[in-house]
Amino acid sequence: MDSPHGAAVTAEDFGLKGPRGWAFRGVRLDAPPGALVAIEGPSGSGHTCLLLALTGRMRPSEGRAEVGGLRLPRQMAAVRRISALGPVPGVSELDPAFTVAEHLRERALLQRRYDGSLRALLRPRAERTAAARNRIEAALEAAGLDPATLPKAERTSVRDLERLEALRLSVALALIGRPRLLAVDDTDLKLSDAERAEAWELLRSVADGGTTVLAVCSQAPGGAITVRTDNTDNTATEDITAADATDASEPAEAPEATAEKTTDEKTTDEGTADAFAETGRA
Repeated sequence: MDSPHGAAVTAEDFGLKGPRGWAFRGVRLDAPPGALVAIEGPSGSGHTCLLLALTGRMRPSEGRAEVGGLRLPRQMAAVRRISALGPVPGVSELDPAFTVAEHLRERALLQRRYDGSLRALLRPRAERTAAARNRIEAALEAAGLDPATLPKAERTSVRDLERLEALRLSVALALIGRPRLLAVDDTDLKLSDAERAEAWELLRSVADGGTTVLAVCSQAPGGAITVRTDNTDNTATEDITAADATDASEPAEAPEATAEKTTDEKTTDEGTADAFAETGRA
């Protein structure tokens, strides 16, 4: 799969404080473009918050970090545009009632609507459909997921997928946007040793293709750049929720914080509704 050059990720004394304590603190990282970075630590040690902070979804409290030359927290919105989330509980989970085809189609529609150029949006429908299909096929290939091998092919519901298959689908959905940085939570959760090896082989392949990968895990694989979160002064990772991630993703002074929506925001809401309607999702 063709991928833009990955984003270098650096951090120095990086920390995030929640309502009842530090989620993580004192994190240092220096990862080149196309690196595989394992964020290692037990549950409750702040690794998910670190993942969200490095992708511009949560506002850090101290220290500095850069992603692809973009500074955090000053350029959080720009970092979000070049990064994509794989599975993150409470933030970017798959819908168990959706089929594989519905997930893929929805993501392609949203990608086309918000990330395409005006010229691309004005192309004939047949060309746009073919381009979306090519993106989906390339993402599925990069994620190592062949829908034809699933119990009901593309009509297989997410609830019927094995854990590793669901991980591959989440990665494929993220790669449709051709991000420079891919973030994956709970990489090795509930996987056998063989499945865990397959999961890391997948993420290593994505990194080798040029996309920088951040992956939360309980045990880092050999050869990965490893960041540990269990030796920082943290006390309450679970106090920071998906809602906090949404709230923290915008600067306090941003106009979006006002009660009245701007014209662009209204257009975005309508566009989302249209895209969901095309996929049959309420």
